[in-house]
Amino acid sequence: MLKYANPTHFLRLANRAIPWLGTITALLFTIGLYMTFFTAPADYQQGESVRIMYIHVPAAWLSLFVYGVMTAAALGTLVWRHPLADAAQKTAAPLGAAFTFICLVTGSLWGKPMWGTWWVWDARLTSELVLLLIYLGLVALWQTIEEPPKAARMAAILTLVGVVNIPVIKFSVDWWNTLHQPASVFKMGGSSIHPSMLWPLLIMAVSASLLFLTLHFMAIRNEILRRRLRRLSILAAREDEAPRRAVELAARSAS
Repeated sequence: MLKYANPTHFLRLANRAIPWLGTITALLFTIGLYMTFFTAPADYQQGESVRIMYIHVPAAWLSLFVYGVMTAAALGTLVWRHPLADAAQKTAAPLGAAFTFICLVTGSLWGKPMWGTWWVWDARLTSELVLLLIYLGLVALWQTIEEPPKAARMAAILTLVGVVNIPVIKFSVDWWNTLHQPASVFKMGGSSIHPSMLWPLLIMAVSASLLFLTLHFMAIRNEILRRRLRRLSILAAREDEAPRRAVELAARSAS
């Protein structure tokens, strides 16, 4: 698999994988949404509002997973200096911010009828908001620093510093008295969710994960092509500048 750290090999892989990933993602989303609205039952307490769970939970999970991908990419940039590590990190940040934003918005929509308010400074909500700010900070960092190697190093350091927030989000329900319920899908003794709700949730989670993978592959591919175009533009500018410099040197010598 290390050969795919080479940009050329990755482009070949992405061009082959993206159509298949997109097709499978669309198919699973169709199945998942159908089960969400037509086969999954309403909750006996929450009613129809429980269907927000099938969007909210996958978005929440991916908000953490994407940051894990960025953490691995940051290590690849600082330690192993893989050619694609900084590209993977740069392109994952906007996607992670989008999933985190969806998580917060759907959580507010779900919380209003259940908790009676759009927002509370709950430990998990607050730490998830901090995660969104970290994502946005990384996006801004990449946009403000013009030198790609310097931007990659700075973004990698910020990513590794921000990773301390991930266990806070994950274990906040266990560490503090929060409004969120403890883990119910993956836990010792098996899931506490009825299969009629569990299967649509798992399918939506897999669909959202494949959506991220598809968009990430597309974004990395575009970033590689953008960097190649930038490199070619710099080389072309240098070639155009060389004759002008030669003329100037000849004029100075003659004078």
